[in-house]
Amino acid sequence: MRRAARVDSNQPKIVQALRDVGADVQPLHFVGRGFPDILAGFRGKNFLIEIKDGNKRPSKRRLTPDEKKWHREWRGQVAIAESVDDALRIIGVME
Repeated sequence: MRRAARVDSNQPKIVQALRDVGADVQPLHFVGRGFPDILAGFRGKNFLIEIKDGNKRPSKRRLTPDEKKWHREWRGQVAIAESVDDALRIIGVME
């Protein structure tokens, strides 16, 4: 039986910031098996984003083995955000 999906402490803040700039956000952390935490839609494009808590030490921000496998095998876009600024850069709001 699968454990309950954990949500990084900064996920709600990142989701709200993306929504504040007009992005649609669908949480996906519950899918599991390495699938990214959220899907953001902005200006006609979709962005798969894995959220890691940038306030944690680096060893706690690493991708899990399932996440590494998923990212390696995925043939489309996927990015990692450790902060609101990272997420806004991913969708093209910031440089």
